[in-house]
Amino acid sequence: MDTVRGAFVVAQVLAITAILLPIHLFAQWRRWPLRKRTALAWHRATARAMGLRIRVHGELAATSDHGVLIAANHASWLDIVALGATAPVSFIAKDEVMQWPFFGHLARWQESVFVTRSVRASTRAQAETIAARLAGGDTMVLFPEGTTSCGNFLLPFKSALFGAVGMGDGVAGVKWVQPVAIAYVGVDGIPMGRQGRPLAAWPGDVAMAPHLGRILREGRIEIAIGFADPIRVTAGTDRKRLAAEAEAAVRATFSDLLRGREPPFARGQNPLRTGP
Repeated sequence: MDTVRGAFVVAQVLAITAILLPIHLFAQWRRWPLRKRTALAWHRATARAMGLRIRVHGELAATSDHGVLIAANHASWLDIVALGATAPVSFIAKDEVMQWPFFGHLARWQESVFVTRSVRASTRAQAETIAARLAGGDTMVLFPEGTTSCGNFLLPFKSALFGAVGMGDGVAGVKWVQPVAIAYVGVDGIPMGRQGRPLAAWPGDVAMAPHLGRILREGRIEIAIGFADPIRVTAGTDRKRLAAEAEAAVRATFSDLLRGREPPFARGQNPLRTGP
């Protein structure tokens, strides 16, 4: 039965892609804002097909003159689907993602910025590319841990690419970094403890294909996402202090979500649900 479910999910995702991709590619070619909505629609439909149940606490910072840099923890490729279902975002990804079957194409179609973390000399050029996207009003997602974790705790944040948000780009007004926590909290309506979290988490030593197959067969994973209060960035903001502040906010929010507590910034808000 699990295999049948997995095949049915794959068929649904392929059908969703076949419907939305031509529209998305045409909108992307024409540089229409519609391309942001088609990407959002794809993630939401895919999350629904997979049976993901996503609860969103807080909300994406609203800005009028500059994009937002989201700094989020990273435990799984599912983070991409979950965040992509909550807001029209683009991702900052490792360049090796471009070589992944199917997922590499998805990353390019969503206008991801690909970075080479192993070559320090390229960091400034990559930060300038991200800064230009933010100046154009894009919301960019950075995973500052630099790799995926086991889903039970955070790895230290790397500060290199935080410099992008503070670069001079001729845009007047305030710039923002928004800490976001992603926590895997349940499966099939049962709370997910430390031992069960590897179902969703995808640390670097786990092969992609078996993990993907297991997710498609099991499904019905519950994900909590917390959009913490955004951090104001000015020309004098130190990127290392900015990274440390973002990390502290993500850790606090992550802790609340794992314990089933409503983060203080989100109390009284209505969560978005994408699953049944």
